[in-house]
Amino acid sequence: MRESVQAEVLMSFLVSEELSFKIPVELRYETRDPYAVRMTFHLPGDAPVTWAFGRELLLDGINRPSGDGDVHIAPTDPEGLSDVSIRLQVGADRALFRASAPPLVAFLDRTDKLVPLGQEQALGDFEDSLEAALGRILAEESAGPA
Repeated sequence: MRESVQAEVLMSFLVSEELSFKIPVELRYETRDPYAVRMTFHLPGDAPVTWAFGRELLLDGINRPSGDGDVHIAPTDPEGLSDVSIRLQVGADRALFRASAPPLVAFLDRTDKLVPLGQEQALGDFEDSLEAALGRILAEESAGPA
């Protein structure tokens, strides 16, 4: 069974209203983390930066404004399949990107063929890994300071 889906899309990095440039962005989805997608932004002169967020957030954001945390995704034209605006925020720092919707839809379609939306919990490895990680965290908290 295939365990990941990847795609590369060009996105506009909107530095200001007057300045933007295209950058390659790698999209990645892995069955070991079936609820998340990862976007790795390759900004010129900087090390690549990867953001992980919910696959469902990306899907929802293509059709309507979505996200209420550090990631906001919205269509630029809510009437049809248009460009998608992706805003990432850390504290007061923000980065705004614009991508064409069809490559994002194609990527999400490929992830859905790998793990259908709503069937993520059926992956036993993910549940086992989550349970083990939570067990370690709880054990460390109950052990207290060393």
